[in-house]
Amino acid sequence: MEYAIPTSIVLVAGVVLALVAQWKGWRPSLAVTLTFGIAVRVLIMVLSARDTHWQPVDYVNSFQPAGVAILDHRDPVLESNGGWHFLPTIPYMYGLLLWLGIPWEYAGRIVTVVADVVLIPLVGKLAGARTEKLRAFQYACNPLAILVASVHGQVEPVSLVFGVAAYVVARGPGEWRRPEPLPWAHIRLANRDLPLPWISPAEIVRRIVHPSDEDRAATGRAVWAGLLMGLALCAKSWPVILVPALLMFLPGLRSRLVTLVATGVSPVFFLLTLPIGGWTEWRQLPEVLNTIGLRPSDVRPITGDWGWTAVVSGGHWNLDPTPARIGQYMIYAAIVACLFWWRKADPVDVTIAILLSFMIFTPRLGAQYLLWFMPFLAARPTRWAWPAIIGSSLWAAIGYIVLTQFPGPKWGELHVPWSIGSLVLFPVLIAAIPWRRRNTEITPDSLPGERESVPAT
Repeated sequence: MEYAIPTSIVLVAGVVLALVAQWKGWRPSLAVTLTFGIAVRVLIMVLSARDTHWQPVDYVNSFQPAGVAILDHRDPVLESNGGWHFLPTIPYMYGLLLWLGIPWEYAGRIVTVVADVVLIPLVGKLAGARTEKLRAFQYACNPLAILVASVHGQVEPVSLVFGVAAYVVARGPGEWRRPEPLPWAHIRLANRDLPLPWISPAEIVRRIVHPSDEDRAATGRAVWAGLLMGLALCAKSWPVILVPALLMFLPGLRSRLVTLVATGVSPVFFLLTLPIGGWTEWRQLPEVLNTIGLRPSDVRPITGDWGWTAVVSGGHWNLDPTPARIGQYMIYAAIVACLFWWRKADPVDVTIAILLSFMIFTPRLGAQYLLWFMPFLAARPTRWAWPAIIGSSLWAAIGYIVLTQFPGPKWGELHVPWSIGSLVLFPVLIAAIPWRRRNTEITPDSLPGERESVPAT
């Protein structure tokens, strides 16, 4: 592939710059950071689009047919060769760019590159004023973000840009502080008071009708945060696991309920555009919902690329639905455990714990999934953050840059050690979980040199 060597050089240079920035405490201006981030992403996008030997399979066989379906006034979920399993929001954008005459090799990637560029300052905002400029620059250098947005054209950056924006809006100005806990019922167990997931209906009504001044004042940002998170769900379904942590940013029951309702507005709107716009028939909506659903029975049973299912399948793709369902239940259990264990933590730390736990238990994974935790871990790094970032990026880069140079049987042969080798990352991912930040601690764990080189502002 023509793009492999220059892409590798750019990615390595980016990692070096990010680490030096951490060591030296660089805080480039937003203009410098954005110029660098745009230049790198556009360069890699052009190199990838012009490559004549390889294009990502799903980029060609799933994303492009979804955009073409919109142009042909067909349902992108049900009539795009079965390759689009989400709401039609992104296919609408694909269709618009194709209608404007932009070649597909660029059209699909433009969507993700623009989203990833907008993510750069949002990561800085999520980090907070003390390290805002440093974290924004480090995300601009993130090798996996560049690979996913500029090479693969996967839509994770679109979900993330709206998800991170929702977090920033929900937190509001200044630093986050833990709100007064809801008056849950408690049970005494092993000399500890443990909250039960129950609150009296009368207390719920009282909190909604007569909210605290802080809760009432948060209504406006609660609406916008919910709308933004809804747009994240319109790009892909997985941001639903971010909603519980989003609610933790808000100060009371009323603002959280407002956000929850607002989150559903955008997905319902874009779902209804399908029959209203004539892309599908009303009677087909249940079939569309089944296709984009998150029930264990709805998850596509393609496993064997990552982790424990790679070991079970011997490193080969497996279409057995049983591991997929087992893994899905394991994910749900891990999310509940993280929400309980980190219930007093900063919501960003809760998110990091949930997303890294997902990577451990998931039965199926595309390399783009590893981007999910990157903005959050970059904004509030733990001591093992950069080993996790570099290790995940290296594993993904082998799949994107090395394996794709070998067609057919040779690719399948190399896929075995690559997929099983993902287990090497698990200790690093586990170590990167914010174990020491289970209580409200605003300041991230300091990395070597940070305390001296990044003064408070």
